[in-house]
Amino acid sequence: MHTSHIVVSTFLVVACIICFRLKRKRIKITLERGLSALGALRRISYYELLQATNGFNERKLLGRGSFGSVYQGELPDGEIIAVKVFDLQSEAKSKSFDAECNAMRNLRHRNLVKIISSCSNLDFKSLVMEFMSNGSVDSWLYSNNYCLSFLQRLNIMIDAASSIPVVHCDLKPSNVLLDENMVAHVSDFGIAKLMDEGQSETHTQTLATIGYLAPKYGSKGIVSVKGDVYSYGIMLMEIFTRKRPTDDMFVAELSLKTWISGSLPNSIMEVMDSNLVQITGDQIDDISTHMSSIFSLALSCCEDSPEARINTADVIASLIKIKALVLGANRV
Repeated sequence: MHTSHIVVSTFLVVACIICFRLKRKRIKITLERGLSALGALRRISYYELLQATNGFNERKLLGRGSFGSVYQGELPDGEIIAVKVFDLQSEAKSKSFDAECNAMRNLRHRNLVKIISSCSNLDFKSLVMEFMSNGSVDSWLYSNNYCLSFLQRLNIMIDAASSIPVVHCDLKPSNVLLDENMVAHVSDFGIAKLMDEGQSETHTQTLATIGYLAPKYGSKGIVSVKGDVYSYGIMLMEIFTRKRPTDDMFVAELSLKTWISGSLPNSIMEVMDSNLVQITGDQIDDISTHMSSIFSLALSCCEDSPEARINTADVIASLIKIKALVLGANRV
């Protein structure tokens, strides 16, 4: 009888391992198939963009960044667009335009902002993109008017992880945009790199945002998927704590990473976004358990050694599993 129990237990363990490996393989195939060629871009002239934005009117301004400005526009057929106009006063901004064109004209993915067209001459460079009606994750996360639910945050991070096959180099909440259905799309590929098949890393002279930089990338300008995994881990911590990695509280030896690490496993509530704690209500004990798993996952993304960091397929599989547990609990 004892022997039969051992046989059954061994069979269950082996079956679980096989299921996990098959799930990882399916996710890897999905990530690879999610990327497809864009082909030729639609032609839109400078004059059409001028009309679409009412002469690049300030009322149409959606935001400004280090690259330039983004305007909302409307084409003659009624399509709402976002027009990213590059500041050409420095050579770096022009190179940013070229980098983003090269990266995005070759790819289409559900979780990347779609490039509709580009317009370029000696005095003007712009990208015409699909309009994301719900703005950036950053604006939602730090708003005083609304609060993202636990599931919304989880979905956003699953969407963002799905885009990592393209080496972005500057993953952060302000570069993740939300469409009308709150599906996340990664944007702003001004310093992006496309990795050749079989290539594990390359170099860039342009550094990403302080606080999200992987240690090796920050010191040597090395670009790799593992660098984006590090930035993703920081963003995963940020979205559930509502604390930027550059927050004033993080001084000396205290960082977002060490703060989260010190909260595990018994002080999760102290680091969770207080707004999220309030709206979670009676489910807080269950959510706290899931948060422990999420923060552990985030720390696995942020190992100092690139080789020690978890891979993207495992990140997505883990978050999908947590989502399934949350949805299952909600049905009870």
